[in-house]
Amino acid sequence: MIGINIYFCDPRSPWQRGSNENINRLLRQNLSKNADLRAFSLRDLDERINTRPRRVLGWRADADHFWPQMRAAYVS
Repeated sequence: MIGINIYFCDPRSPWQRGSNENINRLLRQNLSKNADLRAFSLRDLDERINTRPRRVLGWRADADHFWPQMRAAYVS
């Protein structure tokens, strides 16, 4: 366990779903319009999202930024 809190949106509260909507948009950008998400494993989908370069991270991928910080936190 890494001690991260998980929060779920309340039913019929779309204003709480910004994160979900963003991930859905990113997946749809990278998949064809008729792609069935059930055909992909969670690992495949994670890889599509977490390995794309992001301007806010100096054109590094999320995974390249996140994992070194996690390792440093556990080494301390």
